[in-house]
Amino acid sequence: MLSKYLYRVEVHFRTQLVYWVSNKYKDSPTWFIDKKVVTDDIIRFVEKLYYGNDEAFKKNNKAIKKHHQKYINDRYAPAWKSLEFFTFGQINKLYKGLKDEGLKRQIASIYGYQDLHAFKNHITAIVNIRNICSHNGILFDYNQPTGIRKIPNKQYQVKSRNQTNLNASICVILNILTIISKNRADELKSALHELINQAKEIPELKKIVETKICFE
Repeated sequence: MLSKYLYRVEVHFRTQLVYWVSNKYKDSPTWFIDKKVVTDDIIRFVEKLYYGNDEAFKKNNKAIKKHHQKYINDRYAPAWKSLEFFTFGQINKLYKGLKDEGLKRQIASIYGYQDLHAFKNHITAIVNIRNICSHNGILFDYNQPTGIRKIPNKQYQVKSRNQTNLNASICVILNILTIISKNRADELKSALHELINQAKEIPELKKIVETKICFE
């Protein structure tokens, strides 16, 4: 149920990152390996991703392979091509590795955040949930490794004291999704309420909802 909405968040976040950073550094189409734009650890990470594992990144992604066949002297394809094949977690890592704090704040403000630490915390939380969904993992008793920071939209602020459970993660997802598409956020809320109400009709599941998920 969550996967398609998480994918919507992933695509939107990637698009904003590529758009805003590429427009700021128009003279650096491969800004993701530019030491003026990103930290040294990001450059090492991208080099390993791109050229490690027998250059699998270049060989397995057709658009990248085609680019290098046409432009044989390019060490990297431009950001608008390359970043399409970065995972959500890799895109998040790249965002965190930007040197320009103002640029990071500009991207965060698109989603209604003034607190940059909260935004990074929330995107990372969504990445964690996305990873579990992608690997068909168990979600009902999942707890984030760090607590969810305060959500700017009061409608989705976590009411309980538990800031790490699945309920807290769902609040974060809905908050970000509302900015991207209110209709999709309302759709997800409706589907979740229907699922939870059905689950509560079964005593064993009702206990899980109330003690593990704590769905609000």
